[in-house]
Amino acid sequence: MIVITTPTGNIGSQVLRVLLEGAPQHGEELRVVVREPAKLADSVRERVEVVSGSHGDPEIVDRAFAGADAVFWVVPLDAQAPSLEIAYSGFTRAAAQAFTAHGVGHVVGVSALGRGTALADRAGLVTASLAMDDLIAGTGVAYRALALPSFMDNLLREVGSIRDNGVFTDSVAADRKAPSAATRDIAATAAGLLLDRSWTGTGSVPVLGPEDLSPNDMARIMSEVLGRPVRYERQSLEDLGAALTGHGIGAAFVQGMVDMKRAKDEGLDDGVPRTAQTASPTTFGQWCEQVLKPAVLA
Repeated sequence: MIVITTPTGNIGSQVLRVLLEGAPQHGEELRVVVREPAKLADSVRERVEVVSGSHGDPEIVDRAFAGADAVFWVVPLDAQAPSLEIAYSGFTRAAAQAFTAHGVGHVVGVSALGRGTALADRAGLVTASLAMDDLIAGTGVAYRALALPSFMDNLLREVGSIRDNGVFTDSVAADRKAPSAATRDIAATAAGLLLDRSWTGTGSVPVLGPEDLSPNDMARIMSEVLGRPVRYERQSLEDLGAALTGHGIGAAFVQGMVDMKRAKDEGLDDGVPRTAQTASPTTFGQWCEQVLKPAVLA
């Protein structure tokens, strides 16, 4: 039995899709924990067991993890949480207790790069995510934290600006090269770990994409794929914080985002070398052709 949290989310939905194809061959049953079951397609609900509710709720995770062999764990971002500790470790604490109570063997969680770096303790959302990993690892469950860079798919938030103005923004230096990964590769890695549970102990599994790119590199590739000029505009951290606040985001989350962005610009994601084991296959050009371009042209 594999339990998937956030099955309608960006990564969780893709993990579920992969598992729906692969789980029957491995003799696995699937269970999902979802706040709004209506968001699941009828064809999906017919093939999984659905537990309705929040996976931060002790009663829900107690029910969801009964008889579970493996869990895919994602903390949904709570932009109004009074602190990042509450948003990450606080949300996870009931699940950690349920892992132990029900003897869950393996957990795969979405986390971040940065562990072991000088920036790890002042990286906002990343720092909180690493503390959550420690909480889960402390239960004794076999745990793999997906150590992730920024997602290529985050650019989908800027489709309108790319389409209408030929501009995308971030707060890092224009020539700052860093890894980025497609969420479909992240989902494939997670699904593989959930299906092949020969691993033990705790550790991180980086998913780094095939190459490091700067915002200027991305602008060039987007321009080539879209057949129109796209340029990068750097946003100050002050303007980023003001924009988030203007959208009603809570103070703790705003500060966490600003601190994370500052750390990334200072090299937070540079600590893991790219190898055959840490690289993932989808290039930024392929992602632009297959995901971004259809969204821009829609």
